[in-house]
Amino acid sequence: MDRSIYNAFEQALGKHAVLTGAADCIAYGFDNSAYRQNPSMVLLPTNTEQVQAAVNLARQFKLPLTARGRGTNTTGASVPVANGIVMSFERMNQIVRIAADDRIAVVQPGVLNGDLQNALAEFALFWPPDPTSAPYCSIGGNIACNAGGPRAVKYGATRDNVLALKAITGTGELVEFGAATSKNASGFDLSRLLIGSEGGLALVVEATLKLSPKPAARQLLRALYRDVESAAHAVARLMNQPNTPSMLEFMDASAIALARDIGGADLPDAGALLLIETDGDAEQLPQALQKLSEIAHGEGCIDISVAHSDAEQNQLLAARKALSPALRSLATGKINEDVVVPVSQVPALVRFVERLSAEQRLLIVCFGHIGNGNVHVNIMYDKADAAQTANAEHCAERLFTEVLALGGTLSGEHGIGLAKRAFMTQAFIPATLAAMRGIKNLFDPDGILNPGKTLPD
Repeated sequence: MDRSIYNAFEQALGKHAVLTGAADCIAYGFDNSAYRQNPSMVLLPTNTEQVQAAVNLARQFKLPLTARGRGTNTTGASVPVANGIVMSFERMNQIVRIAADDRIAVVQPGVLNGDLQNALAEFALFWPPDPTSAPYCSIGGNIACNAGGPRAVKYGATRDNVLALKAITGTGELVEFGAATSKNASGFDLSRLLIGSEGGLALVVEATLKLSPKPAARQLLRALYRDVESAAHAVARLMNQPNTPSMLEFMDASAIALARDIGGADLPDAGALLLIETDGDAEQLPQALQKLSEIAHGEGCIDISVAHSDAEQNQLLAARKALSPALRSLATGKINEDVVVPVSQVPALVRFVERLSAEQRLLIVCFGHIGNGNVHVNIMYDKADAAQTANAEHCAERLFTEVLALGGTLSGEHGIGLAKRAFMTQAFIPATLAAMRGIKNLFDPDGILNPGKTLPD
């Protein structure tokens, strides 16, 4: 890249906010996926004006620009394209204000989810999205991929918990969508359009978040089942009653063994497991828990037990959260797909995965947020074995085809990025993709914002 281009960015943002050395840039060339591509430059803005100036320069010099939170994404969405630049929002990490009476928080995109939760604790409030990476992922990243987590079953994902956004489009314009109110029927809801767009439409510089009262208490049930079908039928019963569980997590037999052997949970062998949580006032929880236990019982139920102590609850939750990183102990390679199907189709999906595993002779582990039908399918393989690698990629292709045939969708919370964009032509009809490209062109006519992601060629 010509030195004059570096100089232009340094003049606009300051030398301290522009990284050009290979050793500095390498840390911004990957995320929590297998994709790698070192950027030619990294920008570290501290305010909206610098973001706007940087976008205008990127447009002037026709440079692809990829926004980055903390790089916890699993689909390559925050990996730059060749010769592209990365804009990291790590220095735009201020909680602008917390209005407890209005139950909102206004934040910059670099604020960590975990830091926000800590700041909200004194107000007895919380922001519902709670992905596994919550302690160290950013709000901007949560917005980019519409992050969810275990408690989305009751409280919703990111899209359900953002009221307003300020962002810079690909033309360098500042736009503002939404309002700091829980009801808003004024014009098009474009803030929800930006959420999940992976930085391909505009770069969020400020978000107004909807907060929820923090429950006084939570309690957890552990339910074991003979097979996945029995667990899925229990889920249907649990979701078809007035008091939605605050968490409804699923593990298949392989995940149960992993949670026990690696995660340290006290779990016996079973065909499937549900973690069922309810929250609310402490004096009301026993009755709610009893009701959930009665509903969870049924054909194929082996055992239901209550996690009485905080230590027992924390152990089960920690084992569940440890599943994804623990999989690394089973194989050097992992394809982690967060597909979604209707809850009634979860047994069919898991049966398909079991057949696929046997056919391809690869270990495939399933767990996830079954209350939403969101199943994490983890295809394990040896990276050094070319045949296994090819089989794993073939498994992923067949998985997507089956998920769509079951009426599902490619992603529940990880997004599309690089990993799934080729399958968008199967997931959407041509007219729908054309509309998406039209929206992309409106926001980013020169195609500089995170090109090569989400939409297929």
